Formats: sequence, C-alpha cells, structure tokens
Amino acid sequence: MRKIFVVAAVIFSSQLQAQDLGPRVGRDSVLTVVEANVNGKTLDNLVVTANKFPKKQSQTGKVVSVIDRATIQQMGGRTLNEVLNTVAGTTIINANSNMGSNQRISLRGSSDGNALVLIDGIPVNDPSVINNYFDLNLINIDQVERIEVMKGAHSTLYGSDAVYGVINIITKKSATNRFAPYASLAAGSYNTFKATAGFNGQTNKLFYDVHATTVASTGFSSAYDSVGNKGFDKDGYYQKIVGGNLGFKLSSKVQWNFFTNYSTYKTDLDAGAFKDDKDYFTRSKNYQAGTGFTWNQPGGTLHVNYHFDYNNRFYHDDSTDRSSFAYFSQSDYIGRTHYAEVYETYQWNHVELLAGIDYRFNNTMQDYFSQSSYGPYAQPTLYAKSSQLSGYASVVYNYHNFNIEVGGRWNNHNVYGNNFTYTFNPSYLINNSVKVFANLASAFKAPTLYQLFDPYAGNSNLQPEKSNMLEGGVEVYTAQSLKVRAVGFYNKINNAIQYITVDPVNYVSRYTNINNQKTYGGELEADYKTQDWLLKVNYTYTKGQTTSNYSAEGNKRATDTTYSNLYRVPEHAANLFASYNVTKQLSVSSLLKFTGKRWEPIYGKAPKQLDSYFTVDLSAQYRFSNQLRAFVDFKNITNQQYFDVWGYTTRKFNFMAGLSINL
Repeated sequence: MRKIFVVAAVIFSSQLQAQDLGPRVGRDSVLTVVEANVNGKTLDNLVVTANKFPKKQSQTGKVVSVIDRATIQQMGGRTLNEVLNTVAGTTIINANSNMGSNQRISLRGSSDGNALVLIDGIPVNDPSVINNYFDLNLINIDQVERIEVMKGAHSTLYGSDAVYGVINIITKKSATNRFAPYASLAAGSYNTFKATAGFNGQTNKLFYDVHATTVASTGFSSAYDSVGNKGFDKDGYYQKIVGGNLGFKLSSKVQWNFFTNYSTYKTDLDAGAFKDDKDYFTRSKNYQAGTGFTWNQPGGTLHVNYHFDYNNRFYHDDSTDRSSFAYFSQSDYIGRTHYAEVYETYQWNHVELLAGIDYRFNNTMQDYFSQSSYGPYAQPTLYAKSSQLSGYASVVYNYHNFNIEVGGRWNNHNVYGNNFTYTFNPSYLINNSVKVFANLASAFKAPTLYQLFDPYAGNSNLQPEKSNMLEGGVEVYTAQSLKVRAVGFYNKINNAIQYITVDPVNYVSRYTNINNQKTYGGELEADYKTQDWLLKVNYTYTKGQTTSNYSAEGNKRATDTTYSNLYRVPEHAANLFASYNVTKQLSVSSLLKFTGKRWEPIYGKAPKQLDSYFTVDLSAQYRFSNQLRAFVDFKNITNQQYFDVWGYTTRKFNFMAGLSINL
C-alpha cells in the first residue's frame, strides 16, 4: 500500500444533525441510533449520506449500503479495503495485494476518480494524482465507526467525481466517559504488526480524542515471481500516525470543533508486472486539518465546514542494473486542497429543504528527474491550480409513505466555465414493507490539474465528463428481520477524457474529450439479522462498453469502435458473510467471496482475460468483558492463487490476531 493514513478527523458534522432528534453533544452522537423500526423490523438503517441529514432508508429512494461498527468488528483483521470489497457493486482493486499497493475504487464499473470518497461527509481527493482519486490506504479501519456506500450519480449534493457513487467513511465518536483510554495490538502473516493507542472523552461542554498508530510489515514481493526462484525481495511497509480532535458545545444551540492528523510512511515498490526492483521505494507525508460549526435554529440548522488536505508523495529508484533505460529516477508530487462549505437544512411539516454553497481550490507541484545512458533528464516542473464554486439545493417531500426529492447544482470552474446537474428521486413505501424507487440524475467529473496543464499531455480546452444515470428497484422488509433489495442501473457518460495519440510521427499524445461510455447491470442484496445471526449476501452483474474512433491504447482507428472498458472489474461477483453468536462471549463468522472473470489491459497488446476465483475466510472474536476483546482471522484458507492485477502477487493463506481494550 502506497499510503496508509488514519483519518480520525472530525468535521463537526453537519450531516449528523436532524431537527427532531433532540439535543446532541459530539460530532456523531446521532449514530448511536443506527436502526429504526419499520412494522416491527430492525433493518431500516438511519443514513446520513442520502440527503446530508439523518434519514431512514425506507424514506429515500437512493441506494445506500451500510457497514456498521459491529459488522466491522465481526470481520476481524481485515483492512478497510477488504471490508469495502464485500459491498454489492463495489470493487477495490488490489484490496488483497501487498501493503504498499495502489488501492483503486470502482463502483458499478467506474474508472479511477469516478467514485467520490467522503470523510465525515466532506469530499477528499489528491490533486497531484492524474485522475484525482483518493487512496483508501490513507485510512486505518481502527478509526472507522461505520461506512455508507451510496451508488448512483450524486453530483447534485457532492459535486465533482460523484459520477458512480460516494463512499462516506464516518470516523469513531467520542466516548461518553470523561476520560476513556483505549489500545489495540494485532500481528500476523508477513511479520505484520499494528498498534493503536489513544484516549477520548466527553463532558457536557467538551469532547476530545487523541490517538497514535504504527504499522510495520516485511510483506512479500509485490511483483509475481512466475518461476519461483528469481530471488525477488520482500517489499516492506512502515508507517506512523498521530491525530486528534477537540470540540465544544458553545451553547445549547451552537457547537464547534477542530481536528488535525499527520501521517508519514515508507514502502518498497517493484518495477512492474513480473519484474522485481530492490532499490525502489516511496515515502509519503499527509496532513489534514479542519474545523466545523453548527447552529441549531427553530426548524433548521446552519452548517459551516472547512477542510485542508496536504499530500506529498516522493519516489526514489536507484537501480544497480545499468542496462535499464533509466537506472536512476526521482519524482516529487505535492497536492493541496482547500474545501469550504456553508449550507442550511430546514424542515417544515412534510417538506425538508437543503441549500448551500461550496468552494474548492486545488493546486499541485510536480518534479521528475532521471539518469540513463542518454544522460540526465529533468521534466519541467508542473505548477498548476484550479478552483470551483458551486451552489446547490434540494427539496424532499414526505407524505403518507410517498417521498420525492428534486435538486440541482450549478458549478463554475475557473478553466472550463459552467455546468449543471440535477436529481429526481421518488419512492413509495407500501404497507410499511415494500419500497419501490427510481432515481434519474446527472453527474460530472471536472478535468484534473494534470489533464489540463501537464506540459506534454495537458489540454486546457477540456470539458467535464458528464453522465446521465437511471436506476430503479424494489426493497422488501419482512417481519423475520429480513431485508431484500433488487436494483437495476444504467449510466451513460459523454465527453469522457482519454489519453490519445494526436501526432504519431512525432509521438505527441494529449488528453481529449473523445469517448462515450455506457455501464449497466443489476444488484441483488439480502440482509438477515436476529439476536444471534447476521447474514449478508449479494450478487452483482456489471457490463460496460466504450464507443470511440480511438483504441483503448489511444491510437486512431478509421471508424468508431465499441469495446469493453470494464478493466479489472468482474462481470459477475458475489459475497456471503455469515456471523453467529455461539455464546454471549464468543462469535464466529465466515466470508465467502466469488470474483468472476475480468479483462486486464496489456499495453500494446490485446487485453488478457483473468481467471475467476473463490476465497473462503474464517474468523472468531471473544469478549472477555465489555472492555477487552480478542480476535483471530484466517483469510484465503484454501490458499487460492489468483491475480487482481496481472503480474502482481495477491495474498495466499494468511492470518491476523489481536487484542483491543477500551477502559
């Protein structure tokens, strides 16, 4: 994993307030109520991502999957990426690879950067990355309270990049005690060790949390040794983190908080697929800080948030193999993001109103230097910046189990100008047991700084990628604590950006709005929960295609051609998670995962089809008391060998075991 960063950030959220929930102290105390009843059933989760304020799932037509803290604990020693990889329609590429591998998010077949990550409802990204995506390795699951994955086009509420959906990672809330220390230790395969320690607390006026985490692993070779005797070295990973938050209840109606987090790490890398490198590493620093303010008023709440994110990625490759083209290279990437928003939520009878404005400023500085047999080469330093100003609003109407949301966003970008998105989302709950819903919405992805301003490939005339999405389905709640949801979806993207060859004679390539993309499919999910059992099963079918007169490698063709563009995303995928409480202290669980065949892009060659695979995990946890818990997690117990990315190693049988204590 190239980056691991604990985000224990607490932006005083905004999203976690509702007029009818009574007084609250702490950023997410409302999340103590994570389920509501529908006709005696207990699987109607309260979600905050769908409307930016708490809402029962039965009262919204948006498709939201929830992973609560209890489920996270049942999944033992898994990382955030592994947990997300069990959600319907979600593929985390490299989730099962070596620590230090890039983690790429795909929702319903989306490409890099078309699924937006939120931390406590705030968009996060890295503007120094070509596609602007957020690396999930920055987040340690020990600091996660719950996760909401909302699929579909949601730029109206969340702006750029929410083309195929958003992943809202909600960090842990403060303890109810005045002072509550906590710690956890875990160790396992590949000499992996993880330790977290901290303390938090809450009074009538104050809440706070301070934590530190360290992770170390000798790992294994990221590149796959196809022969088995080439002497590929192990690629290790080493990380240290410190962070905290502080909040005040200034009055019965006004609350404020501040957070900060700092992370630094080093990880070893390899040269490429099937190719080892013993002298290649990356070192990274990440700093996040922010503040939030809420003011409760009669019938409404005012929210003010500010977030700053700094990323510095440094790569160093000093090869002893002088036969390689570039036997020395060094690159430095810096990205900064400022995000500020103000919005008001207001409730009146059957109407809920939301109106706000947000401002985003990104800048980057990028350097590259190499030494080869042709001599030294220094790429011109890239300095680039962009800004976006948006206004958005939505109206939700609820009456006699009928719900409808209508909303829109106007966005002004300092380079390409203006664009607009909309959402239309009706749903109806029949007999408090069957919900039918539909969602017609648009979304956009603004061109990134690299795509706009790179000295060689940049194109300042780029327009945003624009999508139109239609989804619909049915959700059924039963008296036996069973919830079943079936969804069909269709998404079309116009003006998709591709890196193409514009001058083959002089080897000139450039980013251009050239493609039209279509993605469609369906999801089937079922959740069953009793006092002793928790079952989650899902199946996803995903299909996609691109139409362009350029090949996937960016070379011009004589006529338009349609080809599959869902690289590394399976057409068929299924997950079954089952947990059983053997006693009040002991619980056991199993995760069965099927990943169908995928296509792997091979530069200059036809794509390669990767084989399907099936894995089985087993875990157990034992509660010695309310304060002390132990777990053991055995993963891939059948020792399957497979590729998520062609030429890169995935974990065979491995395990993690650990202890956690909360005083």
